[in-house]
Parts: sequence; structure tokens; C-alpha cells
Amino acid sequence: MMTDLQIKTTVVGSYPVPDWLVAFPSKPALRDAVMVILKTQELAGIDVISDGELSRFDPNHPETNGMIEYFITPMENIDTHLGREELARFRAKAGMAFRTQPAGVVCGPIGEGTLNLPAAWNFVKPLTSTPLKFTVTSPYMLAKTLVDRHYGDLRAMTFALAEVLRRQVAEIDAPVVQVDEANLPGHAEDADWAFEPINHVLEAIQGERALHLCFGNYGGQSIQKGFWRDMLGFLNRLKVNHLVLEFARRGYDELEVFKDLREDISLGIGVIDIKDNEIESPDLIAKRIEYAVNVLGAGRIKWIHPDCGFWMLKRTVADGKMRSLVKGRDLYLGRQ
Repeated sequence: MMTDLQIKTTVVGSYPVPDWLVAFPSKPALRDAVMVILKTQELAGIDVISDGELSRFDPNHPETNGMIEYFITPMENIDTHLGREELARFRAKAGMAFRTQPAGVVCGPIGEGTLNLPAAWNFVKPLTSTPLKFTVTSPYMLAKTLVDRHYGDLRAMTFALAEVLRRQVAEIDAPVVQVDEANLPGHAEDADWAFEPINHVLEAIQGERALHLCFGNYGGQSIQKGFWRDMLGFLNRLKVNHLVLEFARRGYDELEVFKDLREDISLGIGVIDIKDNEIESPDLIAKRIEYAVNVLGAGRIKWIHPDCGFWMLKRTVADGKMRSLVKGRDLYLGRQ
């Protein structure tokens, strides 16, 4: 194997909420849970870890990981009290059938309200010395979950959301800030403009800029249908340092597409299937890395990770998958 390669391991973000936190939610219990999750990743040997996105934990809604509502609910001029008309308008929108209702109704200029992402970051930052990433949902994905009664234009509403997020992430000094987008890969027709509001957020990041793209993980199911080839123009227009992309569930047939990815963008490939409870063997992980390197060339693959977040899995499964991720990388690099 090629021992001179540098391939880092990371997680996408979310981790299963410990049962004891759901049963007895409190601020001290939340801090304890975050510390457990950080230590679990450290012991597995993950290079860049996360808080499991537990900073989004809501004791009133412990069954969700807060990818949408955590950001939307505190914002100014977004009403979360929904009538039958709003529900009907939302259900008529293309590509959103997996949600039973919108996250909110935009009734005026969007402002940050009480959203405070820097406070969430500062809560986690002192709890580990291992490099941390901070994750934030893409303005495009957030916009797609809303009913618009003010802007009259999806693009304008997305830019308004991007401005709120930009001002917040500008104050976060995380080594890596990752923007998460799980809707656009299934709606490539919007890619010609969606890169602009996403770049508006990315440009404000102090540390390394990452973008995670997948085809959805709602109830353990893929939501969007599409092809990476349709996203290449979008990817090449991003002001990003590295990508975090889904592959393990879909297979690796589309790797050839990424020969035309801008050379300055580091590629991260999913080698762990988060929609399957089977724990991949280190040998399988190593073979997936080897295949990707053979297709795209030595040095092109800089990151390996799960396809998406772990929040739908049991903790024992997520922990086993993380250990295999690191052992498989080390096996490929000849460290074992």
C-alpha cells in the first residue's frame, strides 16, 4: 500500500442520542452526553470529530436531530404555527413528500432572531483537544422546507437565510465548519444558482470549509434521486476546501466523474453505509479506498467518512463502524 498518502478520517456530524439523555434531559446531562460522544470518537481514532450534533438536542422533541427546526424555529419572521392552508401549499411542493409539514411560514424579512450558533460552538469547544468540526444546514435545504409568504422567490429567500447563517459562522473558530446539503443532489435544476447562497456562507468560515452532500437520510431512507455527474458544475463553482460525499450506499460507479473536479478541492468519499446495521470490516474499508485511489489517482482522496450522520443507528453499531473506519484506513496505508 502507499504509505506516503495522507487520508484523514471524520464523521459527518450526528450521533445517536444516548437513551439516558432522552429519559432525563437537562443541561448537565447534555454536557455529559457530549463528553461521552467526543471521547468515543477519540478512542476510535477519528481525526476530526463532532459533538454528535447534540448541541441541537431539544428536550421537547428528543426523537429528532434538529437538522431543520433547530435553525428555523428561532429565526425572526418565521411562523411555526401552521394552518391548513400552509400545510396544503407545502404538500403541493415537489420533492418534499417525505415531510408531513413545513418547518415554518415566512411572513416577513428573515432575521437571526434568537439563533445563536456561536454559543453552541463555545459550549462544545472546551470539552476536547481533538480537532472539532461544526456543522450547519445549508440555506438551500432550509429554504426548501418553508412556505414563503414574503419573498415570492426561492432564490431570494435562500439568500436571506444564507445571510443569517453567514453572520453566525463568521464568529465560530472551529478547525472545520461543514455545510450540510441533502436536498440539492435531487434537484440539480437549481444548482446553477444554489452555489451562490451556499458560497455566501462558506466564505465567512474562518477554518477549513467543508460541504457535505448526500441523497437524504430520513427515517433511514434515501429521499432524493439523481447523479453526481449532474452536480459537477455546481461543485466546481464552490468556494470550498473539501467535500464530504455519499458513496457507500450508492456504489462507486460514478467515481470517474470526479476526474473533472477542480484540483484544489479535496475529495472525501463515504465508505460506511449508515443505512445498514452491518458493521463493515476493515478489509472492506481498505478495498473501497484502494478502488477509489485506483480510479482517481494517488493523493486525490483526502478524507474518508460515513455516507451521512449516525443518528438513526444504535450506539453500538455507530461505534463499531467508526472503529472499522479508522482500522480500514490504517490497513490501506500500511499502518497495521
